[in-house]
Amino acid sequence: MYKTFYKLTKNPFQLNADPAFFFDSSGHKRAKAYLRYGLAQGEGFVVVTGVPGTGKTMLVKELSKFLEKDQSVVIGSLVSSSVGAEDTLRLLAATFAINYELDDTKATLLNRIEGFFKEKAKQGKRVLLIVDEAHNLPNQSIEELRMLSNFEWEGNIIFQTFLIGQEELGKRIFSPDMEQVRQRIVATYQLKALNVEETRDYIFFRLEKAGWQGNPRFHDEAITAIFDFSKGIPRRINTVCDRLLLYGFLEELNHIDLNATQKVIAEIKEDYKTMAAQKINNNISPQTTTITPIDGNLEQKVAMLEQTVNELSLKLKKEQELLRKAILIQLDMSDVYSDGE
Repeated sequence: MYKTFYKLTKNPFQLNADPAFFFDSSGHKRAKAYLRYGLAQGEGFVVVTGVPGTGKTMLVKELSKFLEKDQSVVIGSLVSSSVGAEDTLRLLAATFAINYELDDTKATLLNRIEGFFKEKAKQGKRVLLIVDEAHNLPNQSIEELRMLSNFEWEGNIIFQTFLIGQEELGKRIFSPDMEQVRQRIVATYQLKALNVEETRDYIFFRLEKAGWQGNPRFHDEAITAIFDFSKGIPRRINTVCDRLLLYGFLEELNHIDLNATQKVIAEIKEDYKTMAAQKINNNISPQTTTITPIDGNLEQKVAMLEQTVNELSLKLKKEQELLRKAILIQLDMSDVYSDGE
């Protein structure tokens, strides 16, 4: 809607990871350096973690684009989900277009995968698997990938894995039961949010990529407010800036000042409060209990009353647990979007 009004060629703050909008912040430069170092080592795991929205998927796409020029590496990109070990092997096979049957045993599947790796090695190539959202992988699946890293051809490692995921992934890998995986890690890096100067550069970089010619003008106070709200996380910056441009279009603004920014941020916070309230309503529904007339002697009546009380207590506990979870969800959202943190 606002592209024509502001004479933009595309949406500068789209949420999908478009490599054309990759912003080379200091953190992303270091992350790329670690990934390229790991690639040069040619073995083991490279692990990059970060909170949601810091640009991990964008980093994966940028790396894949860079590696397209390297004919010695066969790249497969996999967006992970919570699957079992054998399903992980099937996903890997599908990623590299390795033929397999649905009823293949694990041993057969491993043989097919190893055969593919060795065939590429004969061609002078190495296989690289990039797993995005790797925090979804169960420990057993990561162990399976570790076992694959043992495959060799003429003394050379022929399979390598890059794991990209949320901070939980780093915590799990450095737990005591993942010692063997940890021994295979050649590089690890935690991606940080942008600082206020990088936030400013990021906003103008994306605007310029979309054909921005200075309209609308972003005031310094607006940039600071965007940083305070987003905490320097690119996805959140995109969210508020996209809403700001829409607001600017509706109000026919040529300047995005502090007042406009505060109004939009207030609207976003209100939206999240509404979403939290809806979640509470969906999670908690009124429950009714019917007490039927009791026949029999006094002992039977007492026993049945005790059973009814126990049932009521259990229902009350369930409702209290649902309420507690709903409140925690709301508090988490409030913490993410609170001011001044």
